[in-house]
Amino acid sequence: MQFTHEHEEIRRTLKRFITEEINPHVDEWEAAEAFPAHEVFKKLGDLGLLGLTKPADYGGMALDYSYSVVMAEALGDCDCGAIPMAVGVQTDMATPALARFGSDALRREFLAPAISGDAVGCIGVSEPGAGSDVAAIKTTARKDGDDYVINGAKMWITNSLQADWMCVLANTSEGAAHKNKSLIMVPMNSPGVTRAKKIRKIGMMASDTGLIHFDDVRVPQRNLVGQEGMGFTYQMMQFQEERLWAAANAIQGLSHCIDETIAYTRERQIFGRSVLDNQVVHFKLAELKTEIESLRGLVYLATERYVAGQDVTEWASMAKLKSSRLLRTVPDSCMQYWGGMGYTWDNRVSRMYRDGRLASIAGGADEVMLGIISKFMHTLPSQR
Repeated sequence: MQFTHEHEEIRRTLKRFITEEINPHVDEWEAAEAFPAHEVFKKLGDLGLLGLTKPADYGGMALDYSYSVVMAEALGDCDCGAIPMAVGVQTDMATPALARFGSDALRREFLAPAISGDAVGCIGVSEPGAGSDVAAIKTTARKDGDDYVINGAKMWITNSLQADWMCVLANTSEGAAHKNKSLIMVPMNSPGVTRAKKIRKIGMMASDTGLIHFDDVRVPQRNLVGQEGMGFTYQMMQFQEERLWAAANAIQGLSHCIDETIAYTRERQIFGRSVLDNQVVHFKLAELKTEIESLRGLVYLATERYVAGQDVTEWASMAKLKSSRLLRTVPDSCMQYWGGMGYTWDNRVSRMYRDGRLASIAGGADEVMLGIISKFMHTLPSQR
């Protein structure tokens, strides 16, 4: 992938912002199990970083998706996984369908303030009984006059406890599971919306995750994103970007994990020499570094193809799978070389160990990625 001056400026701007505005507060936010999303997002919005790929008419920069991938990778400099995930939800999970298919009125009401950082958004797909199986969602939106009346629940929703709006996937008819769903914009202050529970997690501590109930929530039918019944399709399209973003975001943090482990094992003495002097240690770290660079190459290749207008469902799925596996194996291997220090709560490697475990579950479990990849493997090239 060829990087422009603009790509590098995004990297530099984000690195400075993370150093000054995020990392000094990470330990505090992790302990509080929340971060001030409106404050942080407003600062990112003022820098123009929340709408890199969004239309200029709504405050975005109208750049191609490679710039979003560069931003995702640069966010790996954060000392935790929670803040990048929250930002990614705003930029590449809750807003892509709205930006592509929403009416002008919807984009002015919901997209523009999300780009400027004046509003926090979230995406409502997962439910207590439906995660990776998107077709199984039960939330309904029935028509009543000029409104939709929404009933159901959404669970594991990042940003939802602070969000101003949610892009909700709901069943709008009794038809086939892949053709009866729609995306609807729901203000979180609507009567009947209840932020029922803050979900405690083993990692991603600074990111708020909620259980949200909808009890006869009325929103105008004009809040429909695009066409009724196309919600499942829009969500699947959105997953290409979400999964590429997640894979790109893993790269820098994994690299830091290796670098910090090298620095520690070089200084740590055991049996009269540094831990790093053991061949099994430096060979293992070399192997892991090679795996990380393989992931980087896969992400960049998929991004190039996506920017060129190709369907990269297969490549994005492979990148998501590879990054998820590395987010488990790299911190686990590195933690071993930290010994007892690696098992302490505030160690960055142990934090990545906890945070990274989510990747194999969220945004499409590893098994779902394997299923997608298998389907492409069993499809003749002429049928793609």
